Amino acid sequence: MNTILFICTGNTCRSPMAEAIARSVLDGKDTFVASAGVAAGDGAPTSRETLRALESMGIEYQGHSTPLSAEMIRNADLVLCMTRSHQDVARRLVEGDPDQEAKVLLLDPDGDVPDPIGQGQSRYDELAEFFSKIIPDRVAALSQKN
Repeated sequence: MNTILFICTGNTCRSPMAEAIARSVLDGKDTFVASAGVAAGDGAPTSRETLRALESMGIEYQGHSTPLSAEMIRNADLVLCMTRSHQDVARRLVEGDPDQEAKVLLLDPDGDVPDPIGQGQSRYDELAEFFSKIIPDRVAALSQKN
């Protein structure tokens, strides 16, 4: 079974949204999808705006924030980060292990995915639409690898 891990800051907006969309895309495939935050507390609820954006796409999500750990990275086959700073933090957690560092990538190869927090529901809806376009290609690479 493959494991994909999405990383953001607080694990209440971007990474849980990406996790839910990836699960929807990979429905029926032998892949475990999770998310975590580089500055997440343990157990904070997913933002209402994230849940609404997912619901508008017909995707249900239940989860809570989880702090990122080196073990989570080691257990993943692919780690997709929202920003370069998230990528840097994740790589530092597994520093000295080139194989682990190499699987920690940006979700968007063109750059950072901005945090929608405080920007209103329309920004979350736009983000969900963006994720629904980019995630299938990003996770397909993992499927082709195996």
